[in-house]
Amino acid sequence: MNRASPDSRTLHLLNTVFGHARFRGAQADIVAHVAAGGDALVLMPTGGGKSLCYQLPALLREGTALVVSPLIALMADQVAALRQLGVRAAFLNSSQDATEARMTERALRAGELDLLYVAPERLLLPRMLELLDEMGERSRLALFAIDEAHCVSQWGHDFRPEYLQLSLLHQRYPAVPRIALTATADPQTRAEIVRRLALDQARIFISSFDRPNIRYTIVDKQDARTQLLRFLREQHPGEAGIVYCFTRRKVDETAAWLAAKGVRALPYHAGMDAEARAAHQARFQREDGMVMVATIAFGMGIDKPDVRFVAHLDLPRSIESYYQETGRAGRDGAPADAWMTYGLADVVQQRRLIDASEGGEEFRRVSLAKLEALLGLCETAGCRRARLLHYFGESPLGACGNCDTCLEPPQTWDATEAARKALSCIYRTGQRFGAVHLIDVLRGHGTERVHARAHDRLSVFGIGADLDEAVWRNVLRQLVALGLARPDHEAYGALRLTEASRAVLKGEERVLMRRAVPRPARATKRRASADEAEMGPVDEALLARLKDWRTGQARAQSVPPYVIFHDRTLAAIAASQPRDLAALAGIDGIGAKKLERYGSALLELLVA
Repeated sequence: MNRASPDSRTLHLLNTVFGHARFRGAQADIVAHVAAGGDALVLMPTGGGKSLCYQLPALLREGTALVVSPLIALMADQVAALRQLGVRAAFLNSSQDATEARMTERALRAGELDLLYVAPERLLLPRMLELLDEMGERSRLALFAIDEAHCVSQWGHDFRPEYLQLSLLHQRYPAVPRIALTATADPQTRAEIVRRLALDQARIFISSFDRPNIRYTIVDKQDARTQLLRFLREQHPGEAGIVYCFTRRKVDETAAWLAAKGVRALPYHAGMDAEARAAHQARFQREDGMVMVATIAFGMGIDKPDVRFVAHLDLPRSIESYYQETGRAGRDGAPADAWMTYGLADVVQQRRLIDASEGGEEFRRVSLAKLEALLGLCETAGCRRARLLHYFGESPLGACGNCDTCLEPPQTWDATEAARKALSCIYRTGQRFGAVHLIDVLRGHGTERVHARAHDRLSVFGIGADLDEAVWRNVLRQLVALGLARPDHEAYGALRLTEASRAVLKGEERVLMRRAVPRPARATKRRASADEAEMGPVDEALLARLKDWRTGQARAQSVPPYVIFHDRTLAAIAASQPRDLAALAGIDGIGAKKLERYGSALLELLVA
């Protein structure tokens, strides 16, 4: 497809306001399309530059752009970052008092805003719609940007009912272009976004879902907290990251345990009071090296660019959830890790939640399909990145070389005989017992529970004594992942046979499994990003001074450090060491306003 070259005004704003010399990927096409009045659906990975796709058209078009976002906790930081660039931005949400809201509304009426961030529930209030009607009559609505558009999907855990009503924007203001954006949407979710937001005529821009700077690692769960601590100490000491747990209790316990081990860890979940949550989020955003231990209540739209890892101590609900949550790592393009522990108990827990759901049969069917796809990612012996991208409809060219299965290819073994023994044991014990009891029977352990049920008299008692407990645990987990057995939540996680197990039991089908081989965590050399390789050697002492200066500026202005400058901008300064304002202006991320505001101070640091 031929791409039109950006016009001089677009390039001028890109350079002088945002400090970029060139567009990335499809940004130029998206900006031109929306600026010309077209609707768009943009699927772009986190860190790929989605915000620019509506912020720049907002400056190119007459009037004010309204950005619909569910991220109330981050709006103030997003607006602060735009104001640093000289963009007239504001927000309206429930965190403001009546006086602040009225001041913002007056500025909107007076045409004094380029962008206004608004929560969906605020946008839908009659008072707000009347204000928009007034602006629409005066042709003062530049565009509508619907961020985190996957929130419209009723299949996802980020579903927001208010998003279902956003189709009224097209009905009420048909001449105003709309751009919907998300980093996470499989083909089914894309179709739902188009249908529910009435984007049938929109041009769809799909960037690659690949995040090449993220290394994917999934390990067999043994002692999850100890495994996590070893991972943090050996690969990310003193670095910022997020640890996801499934329950609030586990969040609290894990955060306290990590803190006792010397990790700067904080909890975050919906059961905490709002003030504590806000304080913890502010510390994570504004302090270096904080680790946030959280449920999925934390994270959507997290803007912090230097998150070096995302760890999961429990299985997410789907590949979309996994991709979105791991995507919060490495937004700055520098190397980052997505690390997860995974075991049979996780599968049992997720299956129980699906079976107990109040959703209808269709909901359960879709949820089970999503769980099966996630288990396929966990159990694959091939490239994890290729499996992930294939799920989102991409066809990768080959193995990535930057996931655990590429770096240390797992062994596979013919587990047909072990599978038949395990399936027979499930059947002979009445399909009413979980993994611990089944393994005792298979290995011939005459425990009190085994004796009480006379399972030591069964033909399957002791037939698996040649394999240790860890191997049997992996066999049972993979039987579930392969669809040969399934957890029964009504029997407290007991395993039951599926119809597919019949062929294995009859000897008509072979079963290949991944062999679990313990891999001791090793400290790894920090991987250089593409930007770092291009910019050359960085003066680490100078970079440290620049970061200290940035911290002081951030504290004085009560904003996160990245609002002043991103790490990559400081690294570029420390590498090139410009000696005058003209040279400083050539560094990516330094626009005219930032040059005017900080240029002299930076040059003084460079000659100190």
